Amino acid sequence: MKRKIINIDEDKCNGCGACSAACHEGAIAIVDGKAKLMRDDYCDGLGDCLPQCPTGAITFVEREAKAYDAEAVKENKKQPETLACGCPGTQSKKIEHSNTVYATEDVSSKLNQWPVQIKLVPVKAPYFENANLLVAADCTAYAYGNFHNKFIINKITVIGCPKLDSIDYSDKLMQIISNNNIKSVTVVRMEVPCCGGIENAVKTALQNSGKFIPWQVITISTDGKILD
Repeated sequence: MKRKIINIDEDKCNGCGACSAACHEGAIAIVDGKAKLMRDDYCDGLGDCLPQCPTGAITFVEREAKAYDAEAVKENKKQPETLACGCPGTQSKKIEHSNTVYATEDVSSKLNQWPVQIKLVPVKAPYFENANLLVAADCTAYAYGNFHNKFIINKITVIGCPKLDSIDYSDKLMQIISNNNIKSVTVVRMEVPCCGGIENAVKTALQNSGKFIPWQVITISTDGKILD
């Protein structure tokens, strides 16, 4: 049948995983650092993933595709999420983090620059140019087990804790945004109230910079889950 379904432009995709987290049907997964539509019949065509994409990599197309299968989605949700290995001649080793089973263990750092503390990073540095900026609360990397592969990959990372640091991050973040061509901003915070400080600092920084930049907030629960 011909119907409306999502299309993912891999050249634009930065592998942030926001679309996968927003897809309640489990139709999208991150494979080799890029978002993939895993099965046509898992996509309901409602597009919850579209506004979450910071790079505009997801659009609607109308093409021949299997009809949305609610029962197949229901059955899939009963199974742990498994990503394809993609390594010929090797056997996958499954590891479990944050209620997700990953096919191969990847413990390599995805950090692209140093330093990472908001207080220490310069406001003008080559790595900020054309960067997708990740602003994360300190605790998120400990609460979410697959933090490097889910959030840090393909981003420039700055971290801080608004409760422990006695400074207002908004001015420093505003200078970073104003002095560089930042393509997108992703905020990862904990569900605890004090983490609202880092979200508010980014919001204030964006407003004061005078720039219109796509941004999103992802909240991690204290037991390591991504909250809707």
